[in-house]
Amino acid sequence: MEETRREVLRRLGWAGAGATMLPWIAKASGNSGACPFRLAVINDEITQDFELACKITSVDFGLHWIELRSMWNKSLADLTAKEIEDARKLLAEYKLRVTDIASPLFKTDWPGAPRSKQSERRDEFHADFDSAAQDKLLERCIELTKLFETDRIRCFDFWRLDDQKPYRAAINARLQQAAERCARDHVILLLENEMSCNTATGAESAAVLAAIPNRNFMLNWDPGNAAALYSVPYPAGYDLLPKERIGHCHCKDVIHKPDHTYAWAPVGGGVVDWVGQFRAFKRNGYHYGVSLETHWRGAGTAEASTRASMAGLRKTLAKAGISC
Repeated sequence: MEETRREVLRRLGWAGAGATMLPWIAKASGNSGACPFRLAVINDEITQDFELACKITSVDFGLHWIELRSMWNKSLADLTAKEIEDARKLLAEYKLRVTDIASPLFKTDWPGAPRSKQSERRDEFHADFDSAAQDKLLERCIELTKLFETDRIRCFDFWRLDDQKPYRAAINARLQQAAERCARDHVILLLENEMSCNTATGAESAAVLAAIPNRNFMLNWDPGNAAALYSVPYPAGYDLLPKERIGHCHCKDVIHKPDHTYAWAPVGGGVVDWVGQFRAFKRNGYHYGVSLETHWRGAGTAEASTRASMAGLRKTLAKAGISC
């Protein structure tokens, strides 16, 4: 039986936290400079109100980094020049730097391939760009890296197929072409392993990285997404990955249900061995972004759930012996 919101919060020590930040979290969230990672949160996991997202990230969480996906109920790629300038001013006001542009690039059907019968409901986060729009979207994302002063763009490798083998070489060629385009502007292309797309597990991620050797083509490692397909992201999946090719990390958690489905959980409340993963990151010298991607909504609202999951992330880092 799936746990209730109150049961989850009580088990993790957050019962009664609600939407109010606990004092010890606010105190512990100050960045002392010792954190080996660029600890961040994805802005729209908190709220579509970008000013409020910046305030919570900077003031309440004490972070210096934020990941951008959508704001004001619009995809980042659809923002007007004025909206971008407004966003830039808010980032400057709250002294926040951008880890990457969390774009929906290549989160679409592969042209000519049959759509999977097992496709789940797809959350596109205010983005709906078909296959014909991908080149234009890539150019827009490269432009956004300059406007938001980052060097990374997140991408995917098309909605998951029942059998990707006939199309895999062509998909890899498309990703490599995009990486080569990004390289001309000194931009890193980050492929996220995503359970709804063709690269989901550590093994699949390692295979794609081996097939596309471009040094500016890196992995946005998401252990939660891998665990959603019942693979073991750490240590099994992580051990397969070339560590120098991991360029970003998304942090969320998963519970496995009796019917072999999954549900999102606050960090530290699921099956992902985040303590082991963080220790391995530190041991292997990983120093890029670690972004909280809450997804779980068990605390009632997006903001309250992100606050609870950030508390879990802090506790997990502390258990790993990492001060952030």
